[in-house]
Amino acid sequence: MDANQVFNIICEHINDVLVLEDDQVITPADSMVGLGANSIDRSEIIMMTLESLDLEIPLVDTFGPKNIGELSELLASKL
Repeated sequence: MDANQVFNIICEHINDVLVLEDDQVITPADSMVGLGANSIDRSEIIMMTLESLDLEIPLVDTFGPKNIGELSELLASKL
């Protein structure tokens, strides 16, 4: 699985957790904070993504990326 596929999974979970405008497009340069996610939302989105990817890594390992694209690349590299 590549970073693009991981990005799409993250976007699905962002849409499950956050209330976004219908026409809002999520890009790899977006941050979850910029989309309105608080710390609980971000943790939930990441945990849902890890579960979808069947990936077991410490949550603290996901704190480095500055945007969703970087998070996608990080998670793809752990698969």
